[in-house]
Amino acid sequence: MMQTVLIVVSVILSLAAAGALYRMMKGPSLLDRVLAADVLLAIIAAALATDMAINSHLENLALMVALSLIGFIGSVTVARFVSDKR
Repeated sequence: MMQTVLIVVSVILSLAAAGALYRMMKGPSLLDRVLAADVLLAIIAAALATDMAINSHLENLALMVALSLIGFIGSVTVARFVSDKR
């Protein structure tokens, strides 16, 4: 049963990552690209969380926190940069 769940989660995360990468390359504006990068970081964090749940360990927890902070700080920085230009 756990193998089936792992396969389904892997496929969903892969499709979401492909969509985010497409938006990063094709996005018409800077905000679209930044949002896609933030979504990609969230997808990577979800993949790390899935790995930790499947293998019953907490080794990637610090990496997940770091990714979340980088994504948040990057999004806030770009939002402030764009709001100052307008």
